[in-house]
Amino acid sequence: MKQGVLVTGGTGYIGSHTVVEMIQAGYEVIIVDNLSNSEESVIDGIEAITGGRPDFVKADCRDIVALEELFDKGKFNSIIHFAAAKAVGESVEKPLDYYHNNLLSLINILSLMRKYNVSNLVFSSSCTVYGQPDVLPATEQTPRLEAESPYGNTKRISEDIIRDSVKAYGTIKAIALRYFNPIGAHPSALIGELPRGVPNNLLPYVTQTAAGIREVLSIFGDDYDTPDGFCIRDYIDINDLAAAHVAALDRMIGSKMKESYEVFNIGTGRGVSTMEIVKTFEKVNDLNLNYRITGRRAGDIEAMWADPTYANEELGWYARKSLYETLRSAWKWQQRLSGLEISKD
Repeated sequence: MKQGVLVTGGTGYIGSHTVVEMIQAGYEVIIVDNLSNSEESVIDGIEAITGGRPDFVKADCRDIVALEELFDKGKFNSIIHFAAAKAVGESVEKPLDYYHNNLLSLINILSLMRKYNVSNLVFSSSCTVYGQPDVLPATEQTPRLEAESPYGNTKRISEDIIRDSVKAYGTIKAIALRYFNPIGAHPSALIGELPRGVPNNLLPYVTQTAAGIREVLSIFGDDYDTPDGFCIRDYIDINDLAAAHVAALDRMIGSKMKESYEVFNIGTGRGVSTMEIVKTFEKVNDLNLNYRITGRRAGDIEAMWADPTYANEELGWYARKSLYETLRSAWKWQQRLSGLEISKD
């Protein structure tokens, strides 16, 4: 019998790619999503890729009554929790919205896990919990500094809530995956990042500028203390990131955890500057981008990249895709969205 897993925020960017990986790994997936930042049509893409259509329930994880109806049906013993607001800049402007959305949904999930004896939680955390580390690359032992944004702080507080709940109740096991910067799309170009309005993340802004949707790409800050003056991030292919969730859930279900609550960095181990992304995108797709350099953006840190050794050794997980493949997939996805002819490899 297939293991059932509830994926909150499963029609979102990371969620949808993870659902693909979960179905391909043999899991029975139920998605709950309020569609505040995604489209239900994403499920058609998931089905086209996998041949399987996940169950879908439109609901908000802040609505405990709607959420309890799902738990009451008892079709899953594991949860992957993505549902959260996730824009760093917006969180600086709307901190209360972020605390309310991101923390209440998690508390509801944990409360119902306890009530219905649901054992396994994989939590979508973030490298933002490290703030700006004194030493790079960041390991799981890197001190969590004060977050640079309310979004980062919600991830830090969420980790603490999970840790304390696991310790107190004894029935819940949890793995927090601290993501670095996911980019790219599924190689089929059937699912990918689908930002609403002006993108908050670099790569959708790059691809939309290339497609003529945006007149000019704004690059925030060229005066950082980095080799080329631009921010440095650890950009990880979305499909590699999605695969880490399968590895984490397999570890839980296979009783391979060393502690009831574990944390893993999910990154490539390589720092890449924003300008390097722009130039590499131009090169691999044979394009010229119209960009301008503007002032720094509130909440952005200077440099961050992962040491993924612990995830490599314990989860047996590795980032396998090259930056070239990832930037190709991102452009193919944008070409599909924009009705352009999709480039041949």
